[in-house]
Amino acid sequence: MSGNEKPTSRIAIVGVGQVGAAAAYALILESVAGELLLVDIKADWRDGQVRDLADVAYGIGSGTRVRAATHREAGQCDIVVITAGSKWSIGETNVQHMHRNVSVMRSVMRDMTPFRSDAIVIVVSNPVDLLTSIAQELSGLPRFQVFGSGTFLDSVRLRGLVADKAGVSADAIHLSVVGLHGDSQVVTWSTATVNGVPLDRFVAPVVSGVELMHADLEDECKFRSEHIIRAKGGTPFGIGSVVASLCSTVLRDKGDVRPVSYYQPDYGCCFSLPVVLGRKGIMRTIAMPLDEREKATVSRSAQRLKETIERLHKSQ
Repeated sequence: MSGNEKPTSRIAIVGVGQVGAAAAYALILESVAGELLLVDIKADWRDGQVRDLADVAYGIGSGTRVRAATHREAGQCDIVVITAGSKWSIGETNVQHMHRNVSVMRSVMRDMTPFRSDAIVIVVSNPVDLLTSIAQELSGLPRFQVFGSGTFLDSVRLRGLVADKAGVSADAIHLSVVGLHGDSQVVTWSTATVNGVPLDRFVAPVVSGVELMHADLEDECKFRSEHIIRAKGGTPFGIGSVVASLCSTVLRDKGDVRPVSYYQPDYGCCFSLPVVLGRKGIMRTIAMPLDEREKATVSRSAQRLKETIERLHKSQ
């Protein structure tokens, strides 16, 4: 797209709480779409977000029109970003919260179908791998057009942490977090490099105890969101920037490699591995050369997710 050409594509954000609003803000700043449709069951809240974000678009001259929309309209957009979900209630267990968000996802998908045949659906709501699996089942779209944000933010975060340790730019770090987002996610230390040089060899002269570094950085990466949520109630900016990056990659057909949550036929559920993304969604999958420990961890957590999905199907 030339500097003077305005984008004509449409992106819908379903659920405009902290995360949805931050994603919208980032999309406006980058002028990714010509029109941004905001959808939320709380009409007054949605309309307030529309007015606030429209001021951003006017202020920077982004050319993005922001407006309120229905779920049905959202399903006809180029990209549908789903951030809708319930907040934690006092005394609520993890299982109860999961069931509430599964109900929200089913309701949202029912209200948006049938989707436009070439629509791309990006699931951000948590638990992201479970909800991406459900969204794929209900969307009626090809599987390569529905994926979740997965471990993309974790990968970005970890590369930044490693770059600080190694004293290099994060762009030079080739390292991914894969598997199920959360406690069982896996860092691919076995294939990590700095501009082609094995990471451990690169950092050995400046870091004492490489294995200890691995453990410390994994913990920092995994629990940083928890620390942020305790301090300020949410993590909207990081995930908002990731959503904008994914939308830009798709609409501009960049062919970027990103670790996102998508359907894994060998396991019957969704979790994150690197893929090539473009205008049709997942253009190509990448066979990640994990070591035996990494493979075993991914396999165990995927099996647990598959069992959870099977239980949900039986309870319907």
